[in-house]
Amino acid sequence: MINNPSESLLVLFFFVFLPMKMVMAQNNTTVPVNVGVILDLDDGVNKMALSCINMSLSDFYAIHGGQYKTRLFLTIRNSKQDVVVAAAAGLDLVKNIEVKAILGPTTSMQSTFVIDMAAKAQVPIISFTASSPSLSFLGSPYFFRATQNDTTQVKAISAIVKAFGWKTVVPVYVNNEFGRGIVPSLIDALTAIDARVPYWSAISPTTTDVEIGEELYKLMTMQTRVFIVHMSPTLGSRLFLIANKLGMMSPGYVWLITDGLANCLSSMNLSVFDSMQGVLGVQPYVPRTKELMSFQTRFKRKFMQDNPDDMVNADLNVYGFWAYDATTALAIAVEKAGTINLGFQKPNVSRNSTDLENLGVSLSGPNLLQALSNSSFKGLSGNFSFVNGQLKSSPYQIINVNGDGVRGIGFWTAENGLIRKLNTLTNSTTSMYSTSNSSLAPIIWPGEVTSISKGWEIPTKGKRLRIGVPANSGYTVFVKVTKDPTTNSSNFEGYCVDVFAAVVSMLPYALPFDYFPFEISENKTYDELVDQVYFGKYDAVVGDVTIRLNRSNYVDFTLPYTESGVSMIVPVKDDKNKNAWAFLKPLTWDLWIACFCFFVYTGFVIWFLEHRINEEFRGPPLYQVGTSFWFSFSTMVFAHRERPLSNLSRFVIVIWCFVVLILTQSYTASLASLLTVQKLQPTVTDVKELIKSSAYIGYPQGSFVLGLVKHLGFDESKLLAFDSPEKLNTLFTKGSGNGGIVAAFDEVPYLKLFLSKHCSKYTTVEPTFKTDGFGFVFPRGSPLVSDVSRAILNVTEAETMKKIEGYWFDKEASCPDSNTFISSNSLGIGSFWGLFLITGGVSVLALLIYLIMFIYEQWDVITSPDSRPLRQRAVALFWNFYNRDSSSYPMIRKQVNDQEVQLTEPSPSTHSVQTEFSGKKYDDQNLNDQQPLQEEISSSPFKST
Repeated sequence: MINNPSESLLVLFFFVFLPMKMVMAQNNTTVPVNVGVILDLDDGVNKMALSCINMSLSDFYAIHGGQYKTRLFLTIRNSKQDVVVAAAAGLDLVKNIEVKAILGPTTSMQSTFVIDMAAKAQVPIISFTASSPSLSFLGSPYFFRATQNDTTQVKAISAIVKAFGWKTVVPVYVNNEFGRGIVPSLIDALTAIDARVPYWSAISPTTTDVEIGEELYKLMTMQTRVFIVHMSPTLGSRLFLIANKLGMMSPGYVWLITDGLANCLSSMNLSVFDSMQGVLGVQPYVPRTKELMSFQTRFKRKFMQDNPDDMVNADLNVYGFWAYDATTALAIAVEKAGTINLGFQKPNVSRNSTDLENLGVSLSGPNLLQALSNSSFKGLSGNFSFVNGQLKSSPYQIINVNGDGVRGIGFWTAENGLIRKLNTLTNSTTSMYSTSNSSLAPIIWPGEVTSISKGWEIPTKGKRLRIGVPANSGYTVFVKVTKDPTTNSSNFEGYCVDVFAAVVSMLPYALPFDYFPFEISENKTYDELVDQVYFGKYDAVVGDVTIRLNRSNYVDFTLPYTESGVSMIVPVKDDKNKNAWAFLKPLTWDLWIACFCFFVYTGFVIWFLEHRINEEFRGPPLYQVGTSFWFSFSTMVFAHRERPLSNLSRFVIVIWCFVVLILTQSYTASLASLLTVQKLQPTVTDVKELIKSSAYIGYPQGSFVLGLVKHLGFDESKLLAFDSPEKLNTLFTKGSGNGGIVAAFDEVPYLKLFLSKHCSKYTTVEPTFKTDGFGFVFPRGSPLVSDVSRAILNVTEAETMKKIEGYWFDKEASCPDSNTFISSNSLGIGSFWGLFLITGGVSVLALLIYLIMFIYEQWDVITSPDSRPLRQRAVALFWNFYNRDSSSYPMIRKQVNDQEVQLTEPSPSTHSVQTEFSGKKYDDQNLNDQQPLQEEISSSPFKST
C-alpha cells in the first residue's frame, strides 16, 4: 500500500509517463512514405472505396504498428471523372509530392496516361477499378490490376450463352474505353462457341433518354432477344428504366449484365431495381467470412458517422474490398522494400524542359515492384496475389435479379465451367468442364416466367422479312414472276414458292414476309442474289438456288428439297449400226488390247509347260509358235484339239477358259444391245471426247454450272448460254456448226423437266457431278434455318410435297419416263480387271512351280564338278529345257503305247526281224521309229551327264 506522495509519483511515472515516453520514442522512429490516391470522388462508389482505403491503413497499423517501421501517408486527388484532370493529378503527385506509389485511377482511360508516366518514374500504379483488357497491352511492369480483367468474365458469359443454346447475341455497351475494351474479347468468346454477333449497340455516356429509346427500339425490330449490357451503373440504370417502359423486360427477352453493373446492384435505386427483374449477371465471388462480416458492420457505423446524409453509398461492394486489400498489399510491400533510397533521382535537363522531362526516378521503385509482385495473403476479397501484374482470377458468381434482391444461381470457374456450388468440388479431382444449364438453379426470367427463352423471335414491330426471288430464271415451273400492269405489283408463283409457303405453314409461329424480285441475267447471277443476303439487303432467298460450298461460306442454307446433281444432255441419234466396224464397239480399245495380250501370254505359258513332254507342241520353232497361238486363240470358241499333258497347264487352261467364257458372253450381250437398241443412242457418250472435239456446248445463264464446265477443261470461247428450255432446244436444233451446240450441262431438276417434253429427242449421259439440291437461303447464324429445315422434312415426308410436284410437273410432262440416263455402251477393262488378275496370277504360279521342278531335276548340271565353264553349263541347261523330257511320265507312256501298237499290229510289208532288248522283243520297224529320236539326241552339241 502506498502511503506517501513520493511513492505515488514514482508509481505514476512507471505506469503512465514511461509507457507514453516509449510510445513517443517509437513513433519518432517510423518512416513516412508518401502514397498518392486518384479517384473520382464525385461518384458514390469511389467515396466508399476511399473510406475502405483509410480503414485498411487504420486496421493494418493497429495490428502491425509495433512491428513496421514505415507508415503510408495518403495524398488524395479528385480526378472529377475527367481524363485530363486525372493525368494532371498523376503528374503532380509524382513530380511535386514524389509519391512512391499511386492507388487508382478509377477508369481505364484515365489509367492509360498515368501508367505510362508512372512507368517512366518507376512508380507502381495499383488500380482496383480499371478492368479494360487494353491496359494489359501497355506492357508496363509498374501497373498492377487489383481487379478482375474483363477477359475473364467474358468466358463466364459465353458459358452461360452456350448453356442455353442461344445462337445470336447483341452487346450493348457504353461507347468509351471501358465499354469498347471488352468488345473484341466478348466477340471472340462468343464466336468460339458458335454464337453470332449480328449487331453491337454502342451508347454514348452523354446520350439522352430519347436517344437511348431510339436505340432500344432499333433492337426491338431485330430477331435477337439476347442482350449483354456492359456499362457504368449510372448509364445502365437509365437503360433499364427505358427498356422496361418499352416492354423489353417481358417474356422472351434475355438480359445479361457484366460485373460493372452486377457489383453495384445493392446501391441501385428501387425503381431501377424493379425494372431489372429477371436479369442475369456475373460478379466476382467474395467468400462470406467472419472478417468480412465484421468489416461490413464497422464500415456502416463509420460511414454513418462521416456521411449521415449519404446512406445509399453505405452499401459495400467488391470494389471496396479490392481497395481495402490493395492498400494492405501496398503497406506490406513498402515495409518489405525497406527504407533505403526512398528519394528521387533528378534528371539533368535544361531550363526550358517540360514537366514530363523534369520527372525524377524513384530509387525505391524496383524494390517496391518486386515486393508487390510477391504479395500474397488472405484479404477481405479472398486470396489476394498478383500474377504478372494481374489479380489472380477467382470464381464468378451467377446471379438472378428477383424480388427485392439478387439470388445466386450458380458459379463459373475456369477449371470446371458452370457449377451449382463451389464446395462440391473440394474433393473432386476428375471434374469436367460443364456448360449445361442443369448445373444452375432455376431462373426467373423477365416477365416472371420460368421457361427458357429461345433468344430470338420474329419481331411484331418494325419491318417484315424481305425475301429475294430470282426473276427471269427461264424455268417458270420453278419460279415465275409476273407484273400486274394496273397495280405495278409483282406476282410470285411456281414450285419453289409453293414449297416455301407450305414450309412456313408448318412453323409454330407466324412468319410475316414480302417477296422482292431479283432479275437474273448475264450480269446478275445467282451468286450475286445470294450475296444480297450476306450484305443485308434481303433477309432470305426463295427460289431455284442450289446449295454450294462457296455460297455457304457467307450464308446458311436449309435442307435441300429437290434432287441434286449436274449432268450432261445430248441429242439422240437413229443409229442403224451400218458401220463396218460396229463389231468392235462392244469393247473399248484398252479392253481389246488387254484381251490380245492375255491370249498371247496364255499361249506362251501353255507352250512353256508342255513343249518338253507333249509332241503336239514340238517341231520347228515356227511350228511351235503357231501351235501355241492357235491353241490359245482357239479357246475363244472352245475349238482347241491339242491335248494338254501337264497338270499345271490343265489348271491354267481351266481358269483361262472360264475367263474366255465371261468375255465372250459379255461381248455377245453388248453387241446384241448395240444392234437392237437404236433410238436411245446418244450422239456423245464421253466428256473427254467432247473436250477434245472443241465443239460448242451450252450452260444455263447465271448459274454456277459455268464454273463447273470451265473446271472440266472446256474452252470458254466454245460455251453458249441459254436462258430457257426453248432456247436450249433451239441451240440443239442448229447444231455446233450453225451457231448451236452438241451438248449442254445443267442441273438434274431442270433436265428432268426438259426431258419430260423432249424425251424422244434428247437424253442425259453420265457421269453426274454431285451437288446438293435447291435450298432456302438465310443469313449466317439465323435461328430460322433449323426451324425451316425441320418444316421441310415435315413437308417432304407428307402428301403435301406429292401434291405440289403433281401440280407443277405432271401437267408439263408429255413423256411417260424422263429419267433415263445413258452411259457408254462399250465395256471397259475396269469391269474385267479382276478376271485378268486371277488368270494372270494362276499362270505366274504355274510357271514358278514348273521352274522349281525343272531346276531340281537339273541340279546335277547346275552344280557339275567338271571343268566346263559356266557358259557351257548354261547352254547345256538351255538345251535340256528345249529338248524332250524322255524320262517324264507322258513321254514314257507314249513310247510304250507306240511299241505295243507295233507288236500287236505288225506291218505286212515290212520284214519282221525279232530282236531281244532288255528281255522284250521289238521288230525292226519299232527300232526304226526310235532311230530319229536317238539321232536327235546324239546330234545335240551338249548332252546331259
